[in-house]
Amino acid sequence: MSRSTLQKTPVNSCSAGGYGIDFSRVSEDVNGGVSFVAKKILEHGVTSFCPTLVTSPTAIYHKVLPQVKVHNGGQHGAGVLGFHLEGPFISAAKKGAHPEQYLRTFSSGGVQDLMEVYGSLDNVAMVTLAPELANSQSVVRELSQRGITVSLGHSVANLSQAEEAVQHGASFITHLFNAMLPFHHRDPGIVGLLTSDQVPEGRTVYYGMIADGIHTNPAALRIAHRAHPSGLVLVTDAITAMGLPPGHHTLGQQVIEIQGLHAYVAGTKTLSGSIATMDMCVRHFKQASGCSVEEALEAASLHPAQLLGISHKKGKLDYGCDADLVLLDDALNVRATFISGEEVWRKEL
Repeated sequence: MSRSTLQKTPVNSCSAGGYGIDFSRVSEDVNGGVSFVAKKILEHGVTSFCPTLVTSPTAIYHKVLPQVKVHNGGQHGAGVLGFHLEGPFISAAKKGAHPEQYLRTFSSGGVQDLMEVYGSLDNVAMVTLAPELANSQSVVRELSQRGITVSLGHSVANLSQAEEAVQHGASFITHLFNAMLPFHHRDPGIVGLLTSDQVPEGRTVYYGMIADGIHTNPAALRIAHRAHPSGLVLVTDAITAMGLPPGHHTLGQQVIEIQGLHAYVAGTKTLSGSIATMDMCVRHFKQASGCSVEEALEAASLHPAQLLGISHKKGKLDYGCDADLVLLDDALNVRATFISGEEVWRKEL
């Protein structure tokens, strides 16, 4: 018989949708769509997650954000830890699949722009922005003071701009290596935060890795992990088409084409999110990095919980923590998922 492993895996920290559901498109039942995805991802060992809204028209944020509240998971599905708002305050030069016509700057001084676009920051866990935008540092400071995680991404920032953002409270890098300046020995850019000596004492900069075998070469994955293993957070960057067959699907305002395991903006070779699941990312990360089972699992559990400031209740097996557990076999395939000690999914034999 194969040995089974119990592990806490609380956070799929970046998912823009899945199974035909797009969180960035208005429907009559936004909450129903999130709930549908939350139910489906139980089979991949996800017990809680952050739904992601990509760059969208202002009306989308005002319509969608109030409809989905932070809540615990259960038989109905994985818990919602709060939204991840990826854009629209990002660089046009590194927009990736984000529609350029909806990108914004902090033209009104920062926080005012934020509120005009989003309408409310209730139920928001994380905001991705480009730190080189004028007035961005006041926004980083304000969001951090509100307990919202600030992530740097879709950016052409140099290292000093990234370090300044961290000194003001930023603590995460959105999908490292993707949609940012490539590493250069004279100015490593945002990537340089992994070994920067300007990070305030006692603070950790975490970084997201899409370990799907497509977004990041295994050698780059190994470089990042060996440089800063305690900061690595596995993210799926999952889009609408996760769990669906090849063809055309939507991501926010864009049409996405699935070819095999690749997701592109239709008619281009611009990668647009991933169709990988969290358990796939854990397995690939372990295989590609050569890390231990414990390190692979902590990148999907402890580290994201620490990043979001919830490690007192999520991300570890400890007295007083939520009893969110995943039963795995030797090959790290999910056999059963538990939330608050209750079995919510089991693989049929």
